[in-house]
Amino acid sequence: MKLILLRHGESEANKNNIFTGWLDPNLTKKGISEAHEAGRHLAEMDIAIDQVYTSLQIRAIKTANILLEESQQLFVPIEKNWRLNERHYGALQGLNKVETAIEFGSEQVGLWRRSYDVQPPVADQQTLERRYKNLDPQMLPRTESLKDTLERILPLYEDKIVTDLKHQKNVLVVSHGNTLRALVKYLEGISDSDIDQLVITTANLFIYDFDSDMHLVHKYVNDFGRDYIEEVASECHRSN
Repeated sequence: MKLILLRHGESEANKNNIFTGWLDPNLTKKGISEAHEAGRHLAEMDIAIDQVYTSLQIRAIKTANILLEESQQLFVPIEKNWRLNERHYGALQGLNKVETAIEFGSEQVGLWRRSYDVQPPVADQQTLERRYKNLDPQMLPRTESLKDTLERILPLYEDKIVTDLKHQKNVLVVSHGNTLRALVKYLEGISDSDIDQLVITTANLFIYDFDSDMHLVHKYVNDFGRDYIEEVASECHRSN
């Protein structure tokens, strides 16, 4: 069984070097092209997808649809779930990253961006949109560390994604840089101190293979010019 993780294509906020989080910018022309390229690559690998999960954010939803169309799998069911939203960047959302580093210092901004358990400043207001109307407002974050993001993802991963994998389904998750960074940390057992080194670029494919006992066997990474296969030690398995 395969678990395929894909970060969305470049968004308008990525292009403008903006802290995005729960903001909802669209894909750029480059981002659309990246999504098509990821879909073509998946088609060349002849991977049949059985179930797709995305966030509630347009950049991930559009990337998933483009990939499925490019790989001729538009019929595959998609579940959109808020737990796969990007990490909430709190009061930093909408700010330019370079200007923020000048104001607060690059070391502090580096901790907010790359550390495991440091939260950015809290947003003044909670995100209240129609797409979240069925959720308890207390569940909606106003800031998150990477640790918080992982804790948000895990119920969906353990309850639904792992169940799909155990039923011999290939699962595609189209999400966001920090959301996937948190999930990769969990899957591979990356330490809290080392996670700051992991970078997941736009339209970056991570493909994990599991054996019949749900042990993580190896991963394949396609980062457009950086392809490799890596054995993953069984003790890094996090899917039982």
